[in-house]
Amino acid sequence: MSGLVRIAMWSGPRNISTAMMRAFENRPDCAVVDEPFYAAFLAATGLDHPMREEVLGSQPNDWRDVARAMAGPPPGGRAVWYQKHMTHHMLPEFGLDWTAACSNAFLIRDPARVLASYVKKREHPTLSDIGVERQAELFDREADRLGRAPPVIEGVDVLADPRGALGRLCAAVGIPFDDAMLAWPSGPRASDGVWAPAWYDAVERSTGFGPPPAEATPRLDGELARLADAARPYYERLAIHALR
Repeated sequence: MSGLVRIAMWSGPRNISTAMMRAFENRPDCAVVDEPFYAAFLAATGLDHPMREEVLGSQPNDWRDVARAMAGPPPGGRAVWYQKHMTHHMLPEFGLDWTAACSNAFLIRDPARVLASYVKKREHPTLSDIGVERQAELFDREADRLGRAPPVIEGVDVLADPRGALGRLCAAVGIPFDDAMLAWPSGPRASDGVWAPAWYDAVERSTGFGPPPAEATPRLDGELARLADAARPYYERLAIHALR
């Protein structure tokens, strides 16, 4: 590895995205940033999310300011900068030219599992809330730019074999694997978004990746089942490229 490596990890919610951020932050060479476009997304949409005012006060509200920062130097001058991004935060009017300065990777999870988890935190989700359609659009854009598929990692693969899955991801983005990524101290982090109290209770108790789910894919009914069916083609398009 030589020079700065910015890793833009594109995910939807409820997809071990914060645990992945913990793993990278535990590397001594890595800085992290937690959902930096969240406030800009809320400011542009006017949506009422948990802790909305706190989020708006904690980050730049203009996507242009965030984009400049993401393509700039990392905090502390670290050699690796892991950027945890939510795909649904990237509204169509938010420019994407800055992503060319990053190694863009995509973290995916079966949409039925995403929805079963998401609905425990926020009722009545929509397809845009879980970000799968936007994730596929961002994947296609990056594939066109590179002339090949960018790295895709399946959350359940990380849980089943953290060393193997993270090793493949690190190789794909051009950094060495570090055993420090496999375990971390429990508790909150200064790098966590201000919204952590509403969403991060489980990861704050964690000291590493948990086991893969033992139960079968959850059975959903009604509107949740319809949403899972609508999301599945986007998920499957990326899943065929998962690093294995």
